[in-house]
Amino acid sequence: MTEQVLAAAASLKIREHHLARLAMVYVRQSDPRQVIEHPESTALQYAFVDRAVALGWPRDRVIVIDEDQAHSGKSMVDRLGFQRLMAEVSLDHVGLVLGLETGRLARCSKDWHQFLEVCAVFRTLLVDIDGLYDPTNYNDRLLLGLKGTISEAELHLLKIRLQEGRWNKARRGQLLNHASIGYVRTLNNDYEFDPDEQAQSVTRLVFDVFESQGSLHGLLRYLQAHHMLLPVRPHFGPNRGQLQWRRPNRATLQNMLHHPLYAGAYRWGHRPTDPRRQKPGRRSTGRTVKAPQECEVLIKDRFPAYISWERFERIQKRLAENRAAAKARGAPREGDSLLSGLLVCGRCGKRLMPGYSGKSNRLRYTCCRAMLDYGEPACLGLSGRCLDDLVTRQVFKVLQPASLELSLAAEADLRAERERLDQHWKQGLERAAYEADRAQRQYVAVEPENRLVARELEHRWESALHEKRRLEEEYDRFCHQQPKELTEQQREEIRRLAQDVPRIWNAAGVRPQDRQEMVRMLLDRVTVNIEGESDQMEAVLEWAGGFTSCHHLVRPVSRYEQLADYPRLRQRIDALRAGGCSFRAIAGHLNAEGFHPPKRTSRFSGVMVANLLNGRGLHGPRPAAMADPQLLQPDEYWLTDLARELKVPVATLHRWQRVGWVQSRKVKVAGGRWAIWADADEMARLQRLRSYRRQWPEPCYPAELTTPKPRGESDERG
Repeated sequence: MTEQVLAAAASLKIREHHLARLAMVYVRQSDPRQVIEHPESTALQYAFVDRAVALGWPRDRVIVIDEDQAHSGKSMVDRLGFQRLMAEVSLDHVGLVLGLETGRLARCSKDWHQFLEVCAVFRTLLVDIDGLYDPTNYNDRLLLGLKGTISEAELHLLKIRLQEGRWNKARRGQLLNHASIGYVRTLNNDYEFDPDEQAQSVTRLVFDVFESQGSLHGLLRYLQAHHMLLPVRPHFGPNRGQLQWRRPNRATLQNMLHHPLYAGAYRWGHRPTDPRRQKPGRRSTGRTVKAPQECEVLIKDRFPAYISWERFERIQKRLAENRAAAKARGAPREGDSLLSGLLVCGRCGKRLMPGYSGKSNRLRYTCCRAMLDYGEPACLGLSGRCLDDLVTRQVFKVLQPASLELSLAAEADLRAERERLDQHWKQGLERAAYEADRAQRQYVAVEPENRLVARELEHRWESALHEKRRLEEEYDRFCHQQPKELTEQQREEIRRLAQDVPRIWNAAGVRPQDRQEMVRMLLDRVTVNIEGESDQMEAVLEWAGGFTSCHHLVRPVSRYEQLADYPRLRQRIDALRAGGCSFRAIAGHLNAEGFHPPKRTSRFSGVMVANLLNGRGLHGPRPAAMADPQLLQPDEYWLTDLARELKVPVATLHRWQRVGWVQSRKVKVAGGRWAIWADADEMARLQRLRSYRRQWPEPCYPAELTTPKPRGESDERG
């Protein structure tokens, strides 16, 4: 009956211009399993070649497109065969397209209707198992559109049915993937500890060492230093499921530390796909990662655990703090900074960043997060030495009473570390002995005449013996370097060091990362605040356990005006100068009375006092050449006097004069000193120029601030 309907439709719809073009048969199945297990569907689709011949096309004018075998029809992005078919129709090369059903051509309404539109434009007919259709005919176009919609809905229903089945199994905690390191998947679809004893001990060692080292890099460095390998059972290949020992790498260790399976928990839905991040042609793109608590399914105590859930959460918190992000502490790093990641600005609440400058690597803490994120000025900055010294003194006070406990803990840690490494070496030796005995039994069991097999087994036996001998030699060196028991001299050294905390702190073998780690064990946070731009600073230390201590410090500053006792310093200098003291004598009096320069790294000297008087416009002796008031014209100032009036450095005013930003003249009879003309308007302009702050990317100062006012004709005397 179908053939009769098709023949009747063909007699009405097929024209000469259709027969003059090609007929194309499109063959597709969704996945490789269907291609292998359902050959009848493939054969039925290839049989459409005979149907095209029956409709009047020569067999050599019928082309089969089967490049899309094992490709889903939900999109045309990665279907080269469908793209080729679309291109041939668009070039007006095709008169007839044959397919088993519309779902074979496309299961996406967008692709299907786009294909129908192209077929209608170039008057291409379509044939499926039910009949022949002309896209230019309204009834046929309507029927084809409904079939495409049904095909897309069918794909959606199949997907929902399969996905709900997976979720239902996941909610029971029975939808499992490949087992992670340290586990094996049993026949009853469950996870159990790896039966190999050494595989279990190495898995536990990974978590123990991470907590002692404090960072992923420290864990990797420890495993490499002790030549430890990870137990891996491959999921694919000829050695699938067999235990192999491989070098540790960063990605594998990170996956182990983040996986809740080691805490006995089952999770599902931790890597959902975000369609906005997907890239065409790349199936694995667009995946996001969720924390275990955010997963759709999280079942605790589902599997045997290597660590507790509380310990797993501590590890996740430590990994999050080690990130190099603005809101995280970051891992301990190289550099003399003790408070990296702990120091917080009391003004804005952001973390201060350590920086080093100069040949001596001077430490400085700066709150520049607003500058980095928004281009705003830096919030505050301070020298790091004084703050680190304060924290060091406080740490010593905390650790000194616990010297006995420190010595006992250090001795216990050394003994536990030695036993753990010794156990690992013994397990490796036991495995090597087993492999050698196994190779020997295989060699003995072979027939002596079968030399083809005997030579290979002999080579394996020799390799196993060589590996066993190598491990024995390395174990002997390990025992020699780290004896089983500490000597009395070593115990006494540990007790002496524990009672002398500063000696441990400053020992040659102690790295900056070790000091940072010790401070982080004791302190949760350090908040620092500065009173304006002065040298007065307050540091609040928040200790582990909830105790808080507040400390006031005097920090090094760059300018005299930032000193809290600057007014008193000026008064004292004026009094000493009025008493006829020389610069050197003034410096001696200031040092004896407890005054300090801004940097606080040295004592006052005569040169420093002279620079302070001359550079800051204080009451120094005026040269005789400048004492005559007749040398200056109206509204003129000596350069140093104007600098004092404007409160700018003399060097700054010299530069303004040099580049022509002020009206000036040189007075020869006064030793070639400069006289600057500035009436009321000019003084106002110079004040605005002094207070103006350029904003990036402004190239220069505004012209109205740098252009001096013309002055009238005047007598230039001197």
